[in-house]
Amino acid sequence: MIVPLPARAVRRGKGFTFDRATTVRVTPGAEPAARLLRTLLRPATGLPLPIAGVGQVVIALDAKLVGLGAEGYALTVNEHGVLLRAATAAGLAHGVQTIRQLLPVEALRTSRASDVDWTVPGIDIRDVPRLPWRGFMLDVARHFQPVHVLRRFVDLMALHKLNVLHLHLTDDQGWRMPIPSHPLLTSVGGWREETNGDGVRHGGAYTRGELEGLVAHAAERGIRIMPEIEMPGHARAALAAYPDLGIAPEPLPVWTRWGISDSAFGPHALGFVREVLAEVLEVFPGEYVHLGGDECLLPGNVHGTFLRQAGKYVLDCGRTPAAWEPTGDPRAVVMPWKDETQAAKALERGQPVVMAPHTSTYLDYPQSNDPREPPGQPGHVVTSRDVYHVPLPDGVLGAQCQLWTEHVRTREHLEYLAFPRLAALADTLWSQRPEWEGFTTRMRHHASRLAALSIPAEVRREPCEHS
Repeated sequence: MIVPLPARAVRRGKGFTFDRATTVRVTPGAEPAARLLRTLLRPATGLPLPIAGVGQVVIALDAKLVGLGAEGYALTVNEHGVLLRAATAAGLAHGVQTIRQLLPVEALRTSRASDVDWTVPGIDIRDVPRLPWRGFMLDVARHFQPVHVLRRFVDLMALHKLNVLHLHLTDDQGWRMPIPSHPLLTSVGGWREETNGDGVRHGGAYTRGELEGLVAHAAERGIRIMPEIEMPGHARAALAAYPDLGIAPEPLPVWTRWGISDSAFGPHALGFVREVLAEVLEVFPGEYVHLGGDECLLPGNVHGTFLRQAGKYVLDCGRTPAAWEPTGDPRAVVMPWKDETQAAKALERGQPVVMAPHTSTYLDYPQSNDPREPPGQPGHVVTSRDVYHVPLPDGVLGAQCQLWTEHVRTREHLEYLAFPRLAALADTLWSQRPEWEGFTTRMRHHASRLAALSIPAEVRREPCEHS
């Protein structure tokens, strides 16, 4: 009943019961996984699970383990204890999440559960993911989400063994990333006076410390964060702060409507972009940096030149650029969002591809035609089945779901739209033999886990929602 489905799982005899006498033994380098296990289980179980020289739970990091790759793990449970092994810290983190799912669902609660038998069934698991990129993009530019919401969402992603959080940090409607050399980006560009005529000021920005803490929180759980700084279009918030960076240097407020502004960075803004990217690279140490690159009204040659030069800067810094459209460099990751034709062309050029087609991965579309659905992007429905069958041409790195937040103001609305559809993505990208009917069977039990995590099964319509 594990989601996503392990590559191999064989039930054995008696299981192991965690109690107050249970201790954890670790090999060198496995201490973070032991701390993660304790952090995740203590709120509900109250068990101390101290690290000791001997222990019924053994967590072992062994780089010489073969066949487990960069994220796989092996887990054995019998009446004597639990043995978790992996060749990497990420593999151990994924194994910890499997232990959580093997325990009673009450283990996922954030408050103490009493009178629960904390027994893990006897089992042998050897597990590796099908694809290396299993992601989720969250737009925090349209509606700002506090960092505690992001940290909780990282925890939800980790439970499902998703491994890339793509943060859409800037857009026409808001700039959320602090850049010390350009403080007006957040003090001016981080706030809009209203949204579609509602008269309510909206905004916010993260501190560097908050973002660095989020990166560390995610890394402990086997998740890397890919920041996105939109360019050369979707730049109205930045141009509200620094109008001289635009193709038409005139003072404009942060965009208060949805849609695509015709504002864009001019070619002379590349120096500014490099300064921004330098800060981004310091805060986010992962391999990938997303440059946006879509829906820009600049002429194609100007648009392409801008992206190529920004991408070259990222590559020269030893990182890899990503974009919604091809940047002109075959090393850049492309995320086709229109249709499979985009992906086929990129793969023919030898570019790395992550699938993001709007018809099966955009979670701002409603989940059904039910009139009780909260407001969302009109014109299409994306079901869990649609997500599960996301096109995955041979050679792609993986896929990710996108959640644009024009209509999403609250954590509850965000999580309602994400689940169970994000669980479907996790299962189809991790499982070696994904199968829809088997997934729906396992989701009957997994739904109780989502309920224990207080993920809403429905969301009320907000009385002042504007479209």
